[in-house]
Amino acid sequence: MTHKQHMLAVLRGQPVDRIPWVPRLDLWYRANQRAGTLPARYANASLMEMVDDLGFGYHAVIPDFKDLRSAEDEIHRALGIYNLHFMPIRTVFEGVEWKMTQEGDRQIVEYHTPAGNLTTVTVYDEAMRAGGITITHVERYAFSGPQDYEPLCHLFSHARVEPNYAGYAAFAQKIGDRGFATAFLSSAASPMHLIQRELMPMDVFFYEMADRPEALEHLAECIGQYWRQMYAVAAQAPAEVFMLGANYHSTIQHPRFFAEHITPGLAEFGAMLHPRGKFLLTHTDGENLGLLPHYLASGFDIADSVCPHPMTKLSLGDIRREFDGRITIMGGVPSVALLKSSMPDADFQDFLDDFFRQVGRGDHLILGISDTTPPAADFERLLRIRDRIEAFGPVG
Repeated sequence: MTHKQHMLAVLRGQPVDRIPWVPRLDLWYRANQRAGTLPARYANASLMEMVDDLGFGYHAVIPDFKDLRSAEDEIHRALGIYNLHFMPIRTVFEGVEWKMTQEGDRQIVEYHTPAGNLTTVTVYDEAMRAGGITITHVERYAFSGPQDYEPLCHLFSHARVEPNYAGYAAFAQKIGDRGFATAFLSSAASPMHLIQRELMPMDVFFYEMADRPEALEHLAECIGQYWRQMYAVAAQAPAEVFMLGANYHSTIQHPRFFAEHITPGLAEFGAMLHPRGKFLLTHTDGENLGLLPHYLASGFDIADSVCPHPMTKLSLGDIRREFDGRITIMGGVPSVALLKSSMPDADFQDFLDDFFRQVGRGDHLILGISDTTPPAADFERLLRIRDRIEAFGPVG
């Protein structure tokens, strides 16, 4: 079986000859390539060539947000919207004028609408480039006060979603049988989640929930018109796995918030995908204590980047028992396990022994690094995990 066949078989609960090993290496690779510290064997190799040589699956879930044709691909980043060439959709704003200015590491975007004007600022600096990071930092959010509700409503009410199926198909062809080419839609899982994580600073969001809940709900409804278009266009794309939503923490997207504002959006999109034989992935990196029942209620298929103890309060065994084969875990190995500064060699061996006890039967599991392989990771530990997977044997 190819890596892709392995991964899809795991999603379907079918027997496989081994647990898939698909570590996320993009940040690690970019940081070490830039620093000239890649392993000597791979000093001149692309990430794809290196992964092929190692026999790993290729992690094609979180996009390279700097794989751009032009600055316009990320001009709306501070609205939580990308038009990356490999996404299955693209967003067009009608009845809106904007101007983009680049000042060093800062990108300034000014929006002019009949309802008022907005300005956003994003930053992509040398420290981010050196760390292999590709997603920019929002320095000035689209929402700065109550006067911005109506311009934001106008923006999203005039957003139109178009297919970009050919762009996605080219991406899928590039990934080939190395793994599934995840169709990225949004790091937000719902309109309200988009407001919370993209449009406002976190503290401002919770103040607005208390002070102006009706205005906040109206903005979510305006975004909802765009969101339903996104579902309809994306569901017809030639992809097997779709990513919607990322980075949940039980103190921010707390259980009540998750149940009210995130579960319905994930469940709605999953219900559109499943009759088409497609799968829904959401990026569950964060503290998941108290959220697992809501994950099950959301009906998604893949919990990507599950990050267990010692980085969070839940063990891998806790999560596997709760999921009970209804959700496939992708990830599972906490990134600190790859850092000698955090986990000495003797402790790493103990970690591996305990980790593979918690794996249980190994079903509904695509092992990888949660959230990602850090730049300072000990490369040999990636190989040791691969060897333990081989020793674990068939899953069925």
